[in-house]
Amino acid sequence: MGKLIGGFIAGVAVVAVLVWAMAGSLMFREVPSPFGVEETVARIQQNIQAAGNGWDLVGLRNPGKAIEQDGGNTLPVLMVEACSTRYSGPILKNDAIRFLSILMPCKISVYKKSDGKVYIGLMNARLIGSLFGAEVSALMSQVAADQARFVTFDPTKPAPPMIKGTPGGAATGASGAAAGGC
Repeated sequence: MGKLIGGFIAGVAVVAVLVWAMAGSLMFREVPSPFGVEETVARIQQNIQAAGNGWDLVGLRNPGKAIEQDGGNTLPVLMVEACSTRYSGPILKNDAIRFLSILMPCKISVYKKSDGKVYIGLMNARLIGSLFGAEVSALMSQVAADQARFVTFDPTKPAPPMIKGTPGGAATGASGAAAGGC
């Protein structure tokens, strides 16, 4: 009986270590891009604008800019921010799950690594959504399907221009982060 309990505890410990070691790679995805950073961003932006389902670009951020202003240097990193009122609305209207607003807007990171290649970083929306019940799981499964389309590129089509800053223009009160975004 002692061996059975010891084996069970050892098995639970091994599973816990594996889950801990793999959690990051499960919660986030990294996809290689065949294009440079700016072209990848531009193609993602175009795909978001064409996606429908209420998606809107709300910003483009350069997190490396602060490091550069502080005298440091980093490889290029740009973050595309988008939101869909179709998916954010139900979450923002529900007191029980409104804390998930921390996930808004949807961010897609495009960056170059020291190997010289460009990558796209995404949250695993389907997995994260599954942690918060049926309503959030259903919404985030749809977000995941849309995200897959955001990072699928047709290399035969020319690259669109990259949209810099807050799309729609903050000063005009148009859609985007300055006008409320998600």
